[in-house]
Amino acid sequence: MSKRIALITGATSGIGQATAHELAKHNFKLILCGRRKDRLQREQALLSELTEVEILCFDVREQHAIEKAFGSLPQAWRNIDVLINNAGNAHGLDPIQSGDVRDWDAMIDINVKGLLYVTKMVIPGMIERQSGHIINLGSIAGKEVYPNGNVYSASKFAVDALTKGMRIDLNAHGIKVTAINPGLVETEFSLVRFKGDEARASSVYKGFKPLSAQDIAEVILFVLQRPPHVVLADITVFPTAQASSTIVKKDLA
Repeated sequence: MSKRIALITGATSGIGQATAHELAKHNFKLILCGRRKDRLQREQALLSELTEVEILCFDVREQHAIEKAFGSLPQAWRNIDVLINNAGNAHGLDPIQSGDVRDWDAMIDINVKGLLYVTKMVIPGMIERQSGHIINLGSIAGKEVYPNGNVYSASKFAVDALTKGMRIDLNAHGIKVTAINPGLVETEFSLVRFKGDEARASSVYKGFKPLSAQDIAEVILFVLQRPPHVVLADITVFPTAQASSTIVKKDLA
């Protein structure tokens, strides 16, 4: 059986990186996408010991850069079987009245428009082949709004709506669409949100065991290993200590 080709955005850190390593061990060829070419090249060197790897360097906010990158793919790599829309960020944690417009733009451009730009490049081939699987990384923030989460939550609610819309529109073409919505996962996420403030970022995960990027990577692999007639449409994943976006059992003694 030939290897499926999986394209992963945001593949140089966190969930994207862990997913790349997990899929490399399980008979997938990989197209790794990200902004940082040095990290992409490092991952390519590491994972090429396990599978075939191509890299595409672009910022998901830049539509023309995405088009140029996809245009550079060798013909043998253009039949993308799996798209994992992982690239996304939170910027700031402020009430709406004092939010930074630059933060708002970054979250909407990366989390919503970037997902659309990349997906638009992949869908035509999937429709032509009448098969494929799109996995969108959402968030519990796309299910529940929490204090000061306003625009980030709005962007992830948009991802949830887009995922449902994709599932409806692509149903006639045999394309699976899955949403994976993690709760608290310890990655670079909070460091980016708090703009490099390590103390504030690390405090988010104190007093309980959060999810790891590897936990989510294993869920993604499980989703992709279901038989052709099965799609896991919408999955929310919490650490045991978490009950909702705002309820987390912490032992701070």
